[in-house]
Amino acid sequence: MPKMKTHSGAKKRFRLSGSGKIMRRRANRAHYNEHKPSTLTRRLAPEVVMSAADTKKIKKLLGK
Repeated sequence: MPKMKTHSGAKKRFRLSGSGKIMRRRANRAHYNEHKPSTLTRRLAPEVVMSAADTKKIKKLLGK
């Protein structure tokens, strides 16, 4: 049987935490940051846990 391939786009965007949760980056942090308030960019800085509704789908894409 062929092996499952990891989804290339998913592996660049999501990662698995040590406890098995899916971590993601917050949106609106990629560019045009000089026009955004520093408070906003600080708030968007940390990675957050993926919502439970999407976790199953993302784990399948990551081959987990």
